[in-house]
Amino acid sequence: MKNLILLLISLFMITPIQKPKRIVFFGDSITEMGTQTNGYISLLKAKANAQVFEFIGAGIGGDKVYDLYLRLENDVLKHQPDIVFIYVGINDVWHKSDFGTGTDLDKFEKFYRAIIRKIQAQGAQVICVTPTFIGEKWDASNPQDGDLNAYAKTIKKIAKSTESGLVDLRTIFLEYSRTHNPENLEKGILTTDRVHLNETGNQLVAEAFLEALQNHK
Repeated sequence: MKNLILLLISLFMITPIQKPKRIVFFGDSITEMGTQTNGYISLLKAKANAQVFEFIGAGIGGDKVYDLYLRLENDVLKHQPDIVFIYVGINDVWHKSDFGTGTDLDKFEKFYRAIIRKIQAQGAQVICVTPTFIGEKWDASNPQDGDLNAYAKTIKKIAKSTESGLVDLRTIFLEYSRTHNPENLEKGILTTDRVHLNETGNQLVAEAFLEALQNHK
């Protein structure tokens, strides 16, 4: 018995303790609100094993892709993450039509790729996320649907060419709306205001992100 105890102690001492993977969620107000009660980051913390994952929210309301690029060092890289979710694009589209301050698609792609290069250069992995809704109608009648589809297509192209992971929230949300929004309402199914997530929307994002983490190598 004494020898067994000594063996177990020695094995414990030489077995390295695995630190949880540090995950940073990098984005705009949707990510900023994700840290609130029932936000998607809070839901992930409740669902995931804390010994396996550590979650950090790095979202700021109103941010576009170039805002993310400018604060990448201080808000993401200093945490030395293992995986970074890049969840941006809504304001790049939305602000272009409403305020004239959005981001043209070619510039969006350049900034997005620059962000990925810096993250990967530090040894972290990236999971790209397509933008969801600016209006929940599923029949392509929301005014910004065309732009959102184009930006989502570009993000998917970037993910493939940079060997990054991908969560296609745009497709996930549209499919959910087709099934659960028979009246083709513009808000109230997954969002509170056509853009920001309600409890169901946050739940859907949390489930998609957790699946991505479990499948990501």
